[in-house]
Amino acid sequence: MTELRDALRGRVIDPSAPDYDALRKVWNGAIDRRPALIVRCADAADVAASIRYARDGGLEIAVRAGGHGVAGQSVCDGGLVIDVAELKDVRFADEVVHAGSGLLNGEFDAATQARGLATTAGIVSHTGLAGLTLGGGIGWLMRAHGATCDNLVGAQLVTADGSIVEVGEDDELLWALRGAGANFGVVTRLDLRVHQVGPDVLAGVLMYPADRARAVLSTYRDFASHAPRELTTIVNLRHAPPMPWVPDDLQGKPVVMIALCWCGAPDAGERVITALRAMAPVLDTVSVVPYSQHQRIFDPAVPHGLNYYWRSDYVCALDDAVIDVLVEHAWAARSPRSYTVIFQLGGALEDVDPASAVFSGRSGFAVNINAVWPDDGFDDTDWVRGEWTALHPHSTGVYLNFLDDEDPSRVAAAYGKAFDGLVELKRRFDPDNVFRHNHNIPPVRT
Repeated sequence: MTELRDALRGRVIDPSAPDYDALRKVWNGAIDRRPALIVRCADAADVAASIRYARDGGLEIAVRAGGHGVAGQSVCDGGLVIDVAELKDVRFADEVVHAGSGLLNGEFDAATQARGLATTAGIVSHTGLAGLTLGGGIGWLMRAHGATCDNLVGAQLVTADGSIVEVGEDDELLWALRGAGANFGVVTRLDLRVHQVGPDVLAGVLMYPADRARAVLSTYRDFASHAPRELTTIVNLRHAPPMPWVPDDLQGKPVVMIALCWCGAPDAGERVITALRAMAPVLDTVSVVPYSQHQRIFDPAVPHGLNYYWRSDYVCALDDAVIDVLVEHAWAARSPRSYTVIFQLGGALEDVDPASAVFSGRSGFAVNINAVWPDDGFDDTDWVRGEWTALHPHSTGVYLNFLDDEDPSRVAAAYGKAFDGLVELKRRFDPDNVFRHNHNIPPVRT
């Protein structure tokens, strides 16, 4: 270990370090793993040295940025965790931002919004930007500006042999980084295209009682089918959370929440959402607000340290059969924190050449069924499995970033038609499957 410490600018943390327990924890409190070493890298050279040290010593490698993946694959038992959380540089170059892979979404937004710029960056500010991007990247701006990975135009990557390489727009690896990136190396810098957004957007939540869910979802389905691309909506089926913007008399009640973000002229957005308001919501918080503020509205619902368990699928439409599943199951969860969330896709997501990115979530909806509970609360994993079992016959695939610790067939389903090409690239760039603590692509087709 002395050899490793001497080779680094950053820190090596072992189980005797006072901050070891804090640094091995990830967002999902259900994950409890104890790596032999954690390296807090200061630069790409530290990453390269860590890879070489781990390989020479026969240590498994996990890679951590934000630590937000629900499966907890960014930490491993007995191995070496390459932690890039301190790589937070932000540099602007025309319409591209060179972003350190340790940035959280909120940190990236703060830097870009200072110049009236943004790119799609999820819906939770404490998610890591790198993991979001390398798995696809859906969020409030996706229907206007594409997925996060669609805006990835380059990267700095440390490969399995410890080489530091620049990946440009003409590099075949960029295709793989746009949706399967964790399999091919450690990204230390993301080059992301940015757009004029904000600083203010028309955004907020419309809330309806669950006893009107079938009618609300049917009307919403028709509305979403012709919604302009400036509008992204996210539907949340849950018990109303105890948040400051939710009145006391609604908190804890079963509701349908339609959250929205319109990134065009506010007056035009107000006209577009008339049909949603015509359904008489019991709560309407939609107003002109700072984009970065809207990006944080779901943060209190998914804090670090609770227990999380997910199952997810894409569906091509919210047809009557899918709505039947949602209405029957969504409010049967025992934990008041558990919920089902539905992401409206389409718009700019469908403009992208499918051959340019592994990420395939372009149309229809992504449905994610989330169990959330504290240690002394109700474990809702059985509820998740029940709703997902009923939903799965309608599946057209699954979003990689929504996969929990699941069967390899589900991982293959996330990569879809790209899987065989990814196996070939994996065989060339990581034949020993050094980077396997992820939703793994093996170097040999099984």
